[in-house]
Amino acid sequence: MKLTLTPAEMVESDVHDLEAFGFSQNAISDAAQVISYFNYINRIADGLGVDLEPEMKK
Repeated sequence: MKLTLTPAEMVESDVHDLEAFGFSQNAISDAAQVISYFNYINRIADGLGVDLEPEMKK
C-alpha cells in the first residue's frame, strides 16, 4: 500500500523488509512494476473521467 499511497516515502529498508519475508529482488521489482502500472492506468482513467463497466460496480 505504501507504494500506492505514499510512493515518495519508499526507502531502501522497505525493500530489505520484503527480502526478509523471502521475496527475491526480481519478485520485488516485478511487484513494483505491476503496482506502478495499475496506479498509472487508474490515474489516467480518473483523469479522463472514465466510468466503470456496469459489472465492475457490483
